[in-house]
Amino acid sequence: MRELTYNEAALEAVAEEMRRDPKIFYMSTDALPPLLNEFGPERIRATPITEAAFTGMAIGAAGCVFRPIADWRQVTFCFVAMDQIVNQAAKIHYMFGGQVPFPILFRAAVGGGGRVAAQHSQSPYSMFMNVAGLKMFLPSTPYDIKGLIKTAIRDNNPVISFESSRLNARKGAVPDEDYTIPLGVADIKREGKDVTVVALAWLVHEALAAAEELDKEGVSVEVVDPRSLVPLDTETIRHSVQKTGRLVIADEAGPTAGFSAEIAAVATEDRATFAALKAPVKRVCALPVPIPYSPVLENHVFPDRDRIIAGVRSVLEP
Repeated sequence: MRELTYNEAALEAVAEEMRRDPKIFYMSTDALPPLLNEFGPERIRATPITEAAFTGMAIGAAGCVFRPIADWRQVTFCFVAMDQIVNQAAKIHYMFGGQVPFPILFRAAVGGGGRVAAQHSQSPYSMFMNVAGLKMFLPSTPYDIKGLIKTAIRDNNPVISFESSRLNARKGAVPDEDYTIPLGVADIKREGKDVTVVALAWLVHEALAAAEELDKEGVSVEVVDPRSLVPLDTETIRHSVQKTGRLVIADEAGPTAGFSAEIAAVATEDRATFAALKAPVKRVCALPVPIPYSPVLENHVFPDRDRIIAGVRSVLEP
């Protein structure tokens, strides 16, 4: 099977869907050359640096039978469009009494590792998880990002694709044939019996590396990748924790009111899962500080495989 980078797989998904449906068009402050060369300026719109404006345009176009893709590039830039996202896109289908679908794909890069300092190293997806009416996902592999983007473009609701900047150049197997991945379906990247590690995006790969190291010590780690944040596959997560009895959550975002807290609640609110726990839930997250520019300090702030290993060992303590 051929290999594509994470970025190439995402671009291929968009191009394939645009060939399939002439109602799809793309808006971004940067007109991506491969798309512009194939589809031209009518369908690939290079916008001014006005995220509030083109986010609003996407909502209007979606209500007029188009299927827009609005690419915010860095998640930082969408903050100036919060009114359009939270008050309009998330609620407009409901407020129209369900009479009109609003199919929109929003794209945004998240995460650190690029030495681009505090504003451009954020992972604020939990802010959007709190808003009813938005679907969202955070893929960890080229295979996943392609299948999820294609699903999102075909969905009749606003969907946010959060994409880890650290993974852009990572390669992985991607089939030639058309495929989609349903939202709300987690993936067990590695099976195990002693500890469940629920990890997101780049930390999926760090968790897999940690699992390899721990396997040498006789510790069997199951790595679960939620892939989809909303809807969330609670059943797969709970089933894994019921099997292993221990849960570590690895998230590049900070711990306060974050995705990691949601997963901890998923495990502890369910009677059968809570009863299966042999140790307290452990979260391995970024420190709750603005992300430093200094490489040494940035590395200190973010979790990695060593901290995941330490987290696993802590839940194994008698």
